[in-house]
Amino acid sequence: EKVLAAIPQKVDSVYLDSLAQWKAEGKAAVWLRVPISLSRCAAAASAHGFTFHHARNDYAMLALWLGEGESRLPGFATHQIGVAGAVVDESSGKVLVVQDRNKTKNAWKFPGGLSDPGENIGTTAVREVFEETGVRSEFRSLLSIRQQHNHPGAFGMSDMYIICRLSPLTYEINFCTQECLRCEWLDISELAKTSETTPITSRLASLLLHGLEHGFDKIDLNMEELPAVYSGRFYQLYYRQLPILKL
Repeated sequence: EKVLAAIPQKVDSVYLDSLAQWKAEGKAAVWLRVPISLSRCAAAASAHGFTFHHARNDYAMLALWLGEGESRLPGFATHQIGVAGAVVDESSGKVLVVQDRNKTKNAWKFPGGLSDPGENIGTTAVREVFEETGVRSEFRSLLSIRQQHNHPGAFGMSDMYIICRLSPLTYEINFCTQECLRCEWLDISELAKTSETTPITSRLASLLLHGLEHGFDKIDLNMEELPAVYSGRFYQLYYRQLPILKL
């Protein structure tokens, strides 16, 4: 930022001197963080080969490859993550569903939304279900993942849509009228065969029926938190756990 804070008429000379130094030091690449207050400097940097890599709330990150051959710099995030929660009431065989207010087709679907940065999948599902329906729940498992490239709602990037199985902690519906047109507890068997839904929802309803009849251990991908190779960090692994063998 000290480089960028130079008076405008000296910015070009600062870039030229810095580039010469970086090349002499054998640098393979340069990352240039440009605060939004100094965004005018991005144009000057582009004249020297810098290109945009990504942008966040208050800055843009530019990059310049100085090494031989094509750039080997990693790309920025390629996907956005949407998470929905299938809240299953096992005692009644019903599942919580909504109809979005701003959709052209009033189809039943599981409540959900986009995951926040740094938010675990299960946490997103629980949060979104409560925000849309007023029902509190707890995470049980991951059920499915849908990947779609060039998604219109992701500015042309790829989209991952994850559906989780949740258990209800409360049952009274107090849905968000700004987001939802309707919200109710619907028989899973009815959801599996109705035409008023999407292919994803109908397939997941059939999967939930199988879980109700044969045990959710047959369909669940459970979560286990494990230590990462990076010191002090952890990750969540979702996988089908092996059955416990009784001797």
